[in-house]
Amino acid sequence: MSKKNKKFSSVEIIDIGSKGQSIAKSDDGIVLMVKKGVPGDVVDIETYRKKKNYYLGNITKYHSMSNLRTKAECEHFGTCGGCKWQDVTYDAQTDLKAKKIKHTIQNVFENCKIEPIIKCEDQYFYRNKLEFSFTNNRWLTNEEISNSGTDLERRGVGFHISGMWDKVVDINKCHLQAEPSNEIRISIKDFAIKNDISFYNSRLKKGLLRNLMIRNTSLGQFMVIVQFYENDLKNIELILNHLKNNFKQLSSIQFIINSKDNDSFYDQKINLFSGTKYIEETIGELKFKIFPKSFFQTNIKQTIKLYEVVRDLANLNGNEIVYDLYSGLGTITQFLAKKAKKIIGIESIGEAVTSARESSIYNKINNVEYEVGDMRKIFTSDFISTHGNPDVIITDPPREGMHKDVIKEILKLDTRVIVYVSCNPSTQCRDLELLKIKYDIFNVQPVDMFPHTDHVENVVLLKLNKSL
Repeated sequence: MSKKNKKFSSVEIIDIGSKGQSIAKSDDGIVLMVKKGVPGDVVDIETYRKKKNYYLGNITKYHSMSNLRTKAECEHFGTCGGCKWQDVTYDAQTDLKAKKIKHTIQNVFENCKIEPIIKCEDQYFYRNKLEFSFTNNRWLTNEEISNSGTDLERRGVGFHISGMWDKVVDINKCHLQAEPSNEIRISIKDFAIKNDISFYNSRLKKGLLRNLMIRNTSLGQFMVIVQFYENDLKNIELILNHLKNNFKQLSSIQFIINSKDNDSFYDQKINLFSGTKYIEETIGELKFKIFPKSFFQTNIKQTIKLYEVVRDLANLNGNEIVYDLYSGLGTITQFLAKKAKKIIGIESIGEAVTSARESSIYNKINNVEYEVGDMRKIFTSDFISTHGNPDVIITDPPREGMHKDVIKEILKLDTRVIVYVSCNPSTQCRDLELLKIKYDIFNVQPVDMFPHTDHVENVVLLKLNKSL
């Protein structure tokens, strides 16, 4: 056994980590990170890699199972790279997420009060967007491998196994998106197999059917975008006509021919085959057009709850200038617009800003402005001089948080209220530690957006310390 490989017996799983991992600690204080563990499990662990402050390992034996466990709903749980926590009760999931927030925030702000996490009403079928990959060399189960003499169908469509870009699990039923999502995916697969239409091979770079995106809205509208690797118009039309004829509820059928090495399509031409170029979603009284390339929150019910938290914490009276940093499609900007004098959104993605401007016209909102550019470069004293000193800042940065130069600029302003929305409590806390030079934390409100994952949104209200 190498020096990296250590064995630990009867160790208790004590906490959760990131990406579905859990944490154990040996009697002599060694931290162990493993998969497929739940706090309360007592297990044996064998490590396979040493990191700076911990070991990565695998569970080799369960001595006793946590009382937080439950039976996973999905037959693909544990193999598919999607849900990580289906074997944990939902109450336990939210408790663990709340504990994660508390541990992260109170490390820096000891006496900070954290509100109870806002739970998700729908633990299944809550997503409005899913992407599936086609393969002609799908992942085989251990049982299928042991019966290697059997003539197996290797074509499939589903999700990649976590960390394995070329391995796709053929999904029978996914519990994340409402029907006809599963029906559409399976129908395309069966039709293509019946008509001998080729599935993509990511290693050989060949095959027609490559990727499938299904989007839906709370208004009952569905959009399907099929990505093809080869320009085989005859079979492309065959597939798309099959969809059109068998799924009358589809509002939009679009396709892409993408022969790049990767399946990212944001630089590719979108072709409309049938229906409209967009579907519509509502947030409160507002309507938004969702196009294939639109970046839009994937759990609409929780998005509304999240925005209501932001609105309530901002506590606008109608006279404020508000900055919405990292404004995306402008959904938060427009959700707050009626409560403010003026709101300026800043976003780095040009297409998102174009969409935000169009939707503000669509929603007849005339007190919002949008600027496009790198936040670190555009958010300067000249920008402030042009648009006015903000009374309130809303910031919802990507996972890496705010750049330190952006925080420096915020600290120059004496803005009285900041509402910080984050999908990564660790980088949020790092930024809060810099902001605490001038700001006090008044509220911390976690919101669970994605059941069965370790992801959690956290909203923090900061107010200017008037004594400084």
